[in-house]
Amino acid sequence: VQLVESGGGLVQPGGSLRLSCACSGFTFSNYVMSWYRQAPGKGRELVADIISSGGSTNYADSVKGRFTISRDEAKNTVYLQMNSLNPGDTAVYYCKASRIRGVAYGYWGQGTQVTVSS
Repeated sequence: VQLVESGGGLVQPGGSLRLSCACSGFTFSNYVMSWYRQAPGKGRELVADIISSGGSTNYADSVKGRFTISRDEAKNTVYLQMNSLNPGDTAVYYCKASRIRGVAYGYWGQGTQVTVSS
């Protein structure tokens, strides 16, 4: 099983980034895909999740209206489009695959750093 995140980096406040998580080794369509983040000195928090392509999505209040989660079943990839970024979004972002929503266990990626700074 592999989940490989990419797309992180340094961006100025107000900017945008698109994270990708390429998955292999499991039946992607059977899994809920999630993005989490962990800021320095803080716990890991759920950012967004998606049940299936075109299906139900869920967002943390802090990112609603700015972030969009999507998935491409043909590419076994989940995305996180992040707009209007602010310094509070600085964190390591992780993707996770789980069979059901709202659980901590599952398959995790290695994380990608997002830094929002001028």
